Amino acid sequence: MTSSQAPLSAPSPYDNMSEVARAAYRAKAAAADLAPLPRAAKDEALSAIADALEVRSREIVEANALDTAKAREAGTSEAIVDRLTLTPERVRAIASDVRDVIALPDPVGEVVRGSTLPNGIDLRQVRVPLGVVGIIYEARPNVTVDAAALCLKSGNAVLLRGSSSAYESNSALVRVLRDAVGGAGLPADAIQLVPGESRDSVRELMRARGLVDVLIPRGGASLIRTVVEESTVPVIETGTGNCHVYVDARADLDMAVDILVNSKAQRPSVCNAAETLLVHRDIADAFLPRALDALAEAGVTVHADPRVAAYAAGSKATVVAATAEDWDTEYLSYDIAAAVVDSLDKAVEHIRLWSSGHTEAIVTGSQQAARRFTQLVDSTTVAVNASTRFTDGGQFGFGAEIGISTQKLHARGPMGLPELTSTKYIVTGDGHTRG
Repeated sequence: MTSSQAPLSAPSPYDNMSEVARAAYRAKAAAADLAPLPRAAKDEALSAIADALEVRSREIVEANALDTAKAREAGTSEAIVDRLTLTPERVRAIASDVRDVIALPDPVGEVVRGSTLPNGIDLRQVRVPLGVVGIIYEARPNVTVDAAALCLKSGNAVLLRGSSSAYESNSALVRVLRDAVGGAGLPADAIQLVPGESRDSVRELMRARGLVDVLIPRGGASLIRTVVEESTVPVIETGTGNCHVYVDARADLDMAVDILVNSKAQRPSVCNAAETLLVHRDIADAFLPRALDALAEAGVTVHADPRVAAYAAGSKATVVAATAEDWDTEYLSYDIAAAVVDSLDKAVEHIRLWSSGHTEAIVTGSQQAARRFTQLVDSTTVAVNASTRFTDGGQFGFGAEIGISTQKLHARGPMGLPELTSTKYIVTGDGHTRG
């Protein structure tokens, strides 16, 4: 047979596909293989991941050092560099988080509701994986492992698109994860790093409708807004954290100071840190001098309205005049906006106007005030006499979280394993037909 007579090869689904589309196509195939797997198979793969992270810790840390050196050369702030940095201790902590996920129940197959209909048909609504989950996130390499572990446990394939500033770190981590998953007998393509470092690869991921089932952005307001506004793939919106602490007229002063300082200063660079303090006028004289001194000791600058600023004289606090922009700002730093309000309802009014819908806290000794606040405030989490810092998947007992959703469709608040599933109905009859 001459070459001109050779049979034509069958067309490949990869023909004319970009690298990003090919990765998504492979993820879709892997997701189909993952969906029916029992918990034991997925947990075995997660155990292999945790072990591999520890065994190959040096490889990961060396790759991370390239990213941190590049970041410092670019003049990146030390706060961002710290979020980017991986040490052997941090890698061990990430491995420990993976083992925590192993201990969690598998949501796949859970019956959400079910009944036998009057006609004898058995109806069950059961949890199933979403399919292919795309994660677009900024310079936090731990998210690479958290997202991969949660997606694997819930039967999903994951496409990871971290920032270019963490490219070497993420590449090393994904190599380790894929080797571990493949070694455990599961498809390695269940975990992939989206090819490319340019924004073109992000845009293509956002338009991979039909191959990618859902996108979850994690990062600053600009990143989230871009993904929400430009994606044709369905998006679960994770929001910024303009969180409030309201100190009510009936608050215990010691408790209020402790909760305020913890909410703001325990770790200010995260989304559940408080960014605004609201104080009822009836307790302002007793509370604000103590609060300003406590914030000063924690190194916090107060962006104060005139009523709060009046208490600055004689305090240790660094106080600057608040502008309208301050009420809308997620500082992610040792800064907090502060205002005196005339009532609980005025506090709620302020929160409704400026909150990002993440977490709000009330400190009060009044059950009536607590009940009214929780009823009127429409955020993912409302804390009563507790720090805003508790809004976290780990703190809620969900294991590592995939993000904190501030939208109202499908998932809201810290997203654990159940939030990475959808449902389907299984209808079982005995020759039933509809008349």
